Amino acid sequence: MSLLRKILKITAVVVVLVVVLFLTFIGPWPVYKDSGYADAGYFKRDVETLTEQAAAEDLTKDPGFLRVGWSAVDMTPHIGVPLAGYGARKGEKRSTGVHDPLFTRAIAFSDGTDTVVLVGADMLIMPPNVAELVRARVAEKTGLGADSILFAASHTHCGPGGLAPAVAMVISAGPYDPEVPPFLADKISQVIEEAVADLAPGRLLHGGVDAPEFIRNRSFDDTPGRPDVVDPEVSYCLVEKGSGERCYLVSFSAHPTTYGANQMEFSAEFPGAMMRALTEKAKTSAVYLGGATGSMGPRTPDAPTEAERIELMGQGLAKKVLDDAAAREAAGDGWQDKMDVASVGLPLGMPGLQIRPLEDNTNWRLSPMVEHILGVPLDGWLSAARVGDMFFFGTPFDCSGEMSVRWKEWAAKKDLDLWVTGFNGAYLGYLSPDEYYDMTPLGYETGMMSWFGPDVSAQFTDLLEKSVEQLGEPAA
Repeated sequence: MSLLRKILKITAVVVVLVVVLFLTFIGPWPVYKDSGYADAGYFKRDVETLTEQAAAEDLTKDPGFLRVGWSAVDMTPHIGVPLAGYGARKGEKRSTGVHDPLFTRAIAFSDGTDTVVLVGADMLIMPPNVAELVRARVAEKTGLGADSILFAASHTHCGPGGLAPAVAMVISAGPYDPEVPPFLADKISQVIEEAVADLAPGRLLHGGVDAPEFIRNRSFDDTPGRPDVVDPEVSYCLVEKGSGERCYLVSFSAHPTTYGANQMEFSAEFPGAMMRALTEKAKTSAVYLGGATGSMGPRTPDAPTEAERIELMGQGLAKKVLDDAAAREAAGDGWQDKMDVASVGLPLGMPGLQIRPLEDNTNWRLSPMVEHILGVPLDGWLSAARVGDMFFFGTPFDCSGEMSVRWKEWAAKKDLDLWVTGFNGAYLGYLSPDEYYDMTPLGYETGMMSWFGPDVSAQFTDLLEKSVEQLGEPAA
């Protein structure tokens, strides 16, 4: 065989191999236009499970007196554990120090029959492996089931990495460290157990104050023809025990991404600064739940350094909460000491993957085999909890702030104060409004990170409405 023929044969084999690999892992795979979730078996099972769990709660129009408890535990890993948050961080993303400590915090509410615990952690996400360890230990120690725990992460991009061996996780959170998940699970379990043990008679008042100067729509900011919608609300709840001890529960939807990929020290970012301001200035405890951070970027005050800008943002947010709560207290009619508590929590089925890598073509997607390559668990988790007229909706996404605005407006018509959170014991990419699904050019959130097709916001709108239907109206 001549040299030329050998070269041509090898070239042909290489070309065929490249084409096969391309078709196998990239496409063109068909992109569905309608997931048909409403008629899918997984959705019907999810609704049935939600209904069964809600029926087991003691919903009543004559609830018992409120009991509250809270705790905070330092969960800063040792230096050298990778940081999670930026794929652009170089090498193994090993931490080089601690700028400010990371905490996990929890607050428990009980009406004497049903109890729910809301958990906030200074982490990028709450990964499934950590959540499962926590659920098992808490059930053993306290008797609380998974349906009584709602997880939320602050979404700091300077929190603990090394979370799992999955390829996608290694890219964003550094090499897997098998000591990290049990370390985090131990701290989070501890804070839940302490919050439950701390339950005592109390009362609360709650509200919200807008802070548009601290948030922007990072996806559509300054883009002609696209909306610039933000969720500006800082949701808060002030809880007080009979002893006089107080705790603020707060939530805000801006991404904690003022620090960039060059930051190699652990930091709780602006949520940490806000917690420090609340605890130091108001002499209270505080718990932070990351809100609907999808598409919501931070708008920090001007200052010479990133650290100063973060501190000013945290202090500014805390001041808004303290001022608004003080005004409500002065009015004298905001406190409640009797309210119904109820919750549900369940694993969710999801439609097939629809990851689209091309910015200007919405008709190609990655092969379904990418699920096995990336190693990302694709089971979701939904948590919903009602504490009086507050309703907490925990999603497994980086949930769009635009969706939370719509959902809050809907809930307000039902006299509910809705709190939307993300990273609830799972991570399934971004949840964006369905109408953006085919809008080109595809952005990071609506393209590569919108994993499940065009109907996910409709699916979770249905789940929210069904959760409110089951938990929002006490039994007659």
